[in-house]
Amino acid sequence: MTAADWGLLMVAATAAGWVDAVVGGGGLILLPVILLVAPQLTPQAALATNKATAIFGTVAAVVTFARKVSLNWTVLVPAGVLAAVTSAAGAAAVSLIDRDLFIPVIMVVLAGVALLVTLRPTIGLSAAPSPPTHLKVLIVTGLAAAAIGFYDGILGPGTGTFLIIVFATMLGTEFVRSAAMAKVINVGSNVGALTFFAVTGSVYWQLGAAMAVCNVIGAVLGSRTAVARGAGFVRIVLLVVVLGMVVRLGWQQFG
Repeated sequence: MTAADWGLLMVAATAAGWVDAVVGGGGLILLPVILLVAPQLTPQAALATNKATAIFGTVAAVVTFARKVSLNWTVLVPAGVLAAVTSAAGAAAVSLIDRDLFIPVIMVVLAGVALLVTLRPTIGLSAAPSPPTHLKVLIVTGLAAAAIGFYDGILGPGTGTFLIIVFATMLGTEFVRSAAMAKVINVGSNVGALTFFAVTGSVYWQLGAAMAVCNVIGAVLGSRTAVARGAGFVRIVLLVVVLGMVVRLGWQQFG
């Protein structure tokens, strides 16, 4: 690769880390750039290398969020472990899924998310007046970790976004706290998928490690921006990223 190729990858990795920390969807930025700069990589190898990059940024985002946002670790850590298991299962099941049918379904779900956030502008802007019961938190968090973790292993883009929407709508948490919770579970799903990809020899570690440095920088900046700017800012970025994912997946499927 040329110096310009490396420069493009580093910029994309930084931007992906920022977006992923705020609302998820960093793969929307980085995966296309990896495939553009290194067309010799298979889609699975590109996805695996992206995971090797993203996991460092995700951990950095969790550490940054945890300094400013109180988190229920007794619920989130087991949910993260569950997400790791289902994500590994999803990565193993990639060859069994008809992506030509799967991607349009995800596009419809993303369009529904955009519509929901647009029509209900108060979602995620403040915490619900009556907090959910501990049992409800356990059930919702566990089911979301299992289902969305599996999706992360199969495809990936929007994992954090889906988690944020689930927490905001089902548990009544505001967007910044939802983003922090999503990052904890996302660490687990990244670990699970990356473990499977590493065992199968799909990861280009040198490329992933180089991009990880910039991804961490972007993730730290993104999580700090989310905390400083608040839920209203996260809502705007969420809408932009969701619409961008719909366009990107549509181009990938039909373009």
